[in-house]
Amino acid sequence: MVETQQAGGHSEPAAKPGAHARVPSMVWDAWGIPAGHKPLSAQIRGLLAQVFGVSGEPVARRDEGDVPLRASALTPAQRDGLVAVVGADNVSADHHDRLRHAGGKSTLDLLRRRAEGPQDAPDAIVFPADHEQVLAVLAYCAEHGIAVVPFGGGTSVVGGVDPVRGQFDTVIALDLRRIDGISDVDPVSGTATLGAGLTGPRAEELLAAQGLSLGHFPQSFEFASIGGFAATRSSGQASAGYGRFDDMVQRLRIATPTGSLELGRAPASAAGPDLRELFVGSEGALGVITEVTLRVHPLPETTAYQAWSFPDFATGAAALRAVVQAGAAPTVLRLSDEAETGLNLARSGDVGGQAVSGCLAITTFEGSAEHVASRSAEATALLAASGGTALGEQAAREWEHGRFAAPYMRDALLDVGVLCETLETATTWSNIAELKAKTTAALTDSLGAQGTPALVMCHISHTYPTGASLYFTVVAKQLDDPIAQWQTAKRAVGDAIMAAGGTITHHHAVGADHRPWLPTEVGELGIRVLRAVKRELDPAGIMNPGKLI
Repeated sequence: MVETQQAGGHSEPAAKPGAHARVPSMVWDAWGIPAGHKPLSAQIRGLLAQVFGVSGEPVARRDEGDVPLRASALTPAQRDGLVAVVGADNVSADHHDRLRHAGGKSTLDLLRRRAEGPQDAPDAIVFPADHEQVLAVLAYCAEHGIAVVPFGGGTSVVGGVDPVRGQFDTVIALDLRRIDGISDVDPVSGTATLGAGLTGPRAEELLAAQGLSLGHFPQSFEFASIGGFAATRSSGQASAGYGRFDDMVQRLRIATPTGSLELGRAPASAAGPDLRELFVGSEGALGVITEVTLRVHPLPETTAYQAWSFPDFATGAAALRAVVQAGAAPTVLRLSDEAETGLNLARSGDVGGQAVSGCLAITTFEGSAEHVASRSAEATALLAASGGTALGEQAAREWEHGRFAAPYMRDALLDVGVLCETLETATTWSNIAELKAKTTAALTDSLGAQGTPALVMCHISHTYPTGASLYFTVVAKQLDDPIAQWQTAKRAVGDAIMAAGGTITHHHAVGADHRPWLPTEVGELGIRVLRAVKRELDPAGIMNPGKLI
């Protein structure tokens, strides 16, 4: 059934008692907030017309009030039971709230959101205030057969927060935005405990007031939450300097349908397997992370910027490897391939007055003045000795200024009939070239076989002594059924990544989209281990159905 009474369009969700006013609300059918959306430039429109034969004129999008939703299946008795836990103002079946919790922000999510016909959505949104309320909500839902989708910023690009009911008639989104505190700040040990509902910017603001920073800046930073970072093994753009999010986790507090867990007593322990590892990356399938104690560091005194060019991707990758294996990695270390470099520099063709060909690399260094000077001098020598040409600060500063804007470009392309999606993987240094080639070929061959050329771009976004991640962006003309078009390409490229020895995901997580490849990644016995853990923690199977396992 479809709701017959719908709310009109809104720009912000109704305020919830206890909800922090700083929590941003993303638009329902695209990434981010309205201020971030800009029309394509004349140059980009011309390029699209030349390569894909599209006009570049955007198609008008619907007002949210015109979007029909599947009627809520939440019964009055179920609503009363949830209200008894969190209060009447913190259970919503409002059209506006349901639409904004109808899934994540992958290209498939947005294509489905823009399609005609009824949209699926959670039957209600529940806003708990603390760990104890989360526990009580999970206990109630387990007893009454209600599926629960933990919801942070809603930024998943792998179907991780889609409202899948599974075997249940009713599904709720458990929005953690009210769990937004900071406590137990320990500048001596360099740790702080953060509520799972804090967004990246708010966490940095609260830490900065005490002279500290987390330094975790993924592309989703402006909207994603601390709990989401932990639940998906997020990796930020400054991971070369500060590590992945899982590297930062010291302690976790988790609510499950069968009780609470508090894990992590010391920086390291030999007290059996580290159970934190079961929940960092668990994607809400085992329970709800409500608090995270994290490693923090003093706000950097200074930042130095440097851009580099390399004649080709292989030379650039070898240079990055030399820097990382020497222990001289900058805070940020990125390398774009020839296609990505060419597109990014298409408007000017030079950086700071210098013509650039080949591949562009970005480095930044943060810390004390002495540390930055020493580290940048060592890295500069290694990059230059490995075939790099220093280009000055401009390109690095421009990258930092616009580093959260790329998803908005994706939305503008979708508006004009151009498919744009990203995917990522990782492998060892010795396998980088083969994995990149086979991934690129799988995308171009699959989309080409469907009747459209594809532009595939790649960059190294995260580095390790033994290997690196590869982040791909693919652009192609939308066909009559763009959902089926991308699903076909995704199957081909997922199989290619597995065959080439890569991981199916480096930092986007498994969700629903990558679940078919998890048995190949961890083995059938590994899947049985995960299912055994889920049976113990979630015997009714209510936690985030259809995701991970």
